[in-house]
Amino acid sequence: MPPTNPARRQALTDGAIDLLAASGVHGVTHRAVENAAALPPGTASNYFPSREALLVATARRIVELHHADMDRTARHHHTDTATPPTHASLADRLAALLTDALLTAATTLRTRYRAIYELQLEAVRRPALASALAGLQDSSIGLTADHHGALGLPIPAEAVPTLVTLYGGALFVLVTTPVDLVNRQLVEPLARAIVRGALPDPGGSTTQ
Repeated sequence: MPPTNPARRQALTDGAIDLLAASGVHGVTHRAVENAAALPPGTASNYFPSREALLVATARRIVELHHADMDRTARHHHTDTATPPTHASLADRLAALLTDALLTAATTLRTRYRAIYELQLEAVRRPALASALAGLQDSSIGLTADHHGALGLPIPAEAVPTLVTLYGGALFVLVTTPVDLVNRQLVEPLARAIVRGALPDPGGSTTQ
């Protein structure tokens, strides 16, 4: 029967996230993960019989963490559904939300998102890993739409995939930029560009 200690399993996958960010996929081995998690030799292979199983479990852990963060964001941002926003006010609120999200992801959560990009590249060659990560993209689209509704941001459903794609591209640039250069002055114009790309003004004006 496979081991069922959730704390050890989580420690191993969290250690793998750190290794992915620091050393790439090739740095993730059973022994390296055990060292990162301060667990004895043989522990990782008890939970994950192959390296691919370890990578898949790590991808699922990242999806779990991502969903938890999105839930926290929805709970902590101000919700105003009393008055339907104009296009300009909607664009401003969404740009502010994206600016905060990008800053947090590229600084506080930088390790996790660098790990995601490492896994996405490896998933091109590993169908099982691609399957595990597919849930990240699909659920991001669904959760983004749900959370925007809860926050009083009526984003058209057809705009959400574009929004998620542009956000992911901007985040890749930010997590590969030296962290000391990542600040609000750099991120805010990117967030506004994402909004303009996903939500073109029906009146033809441009959000400044």
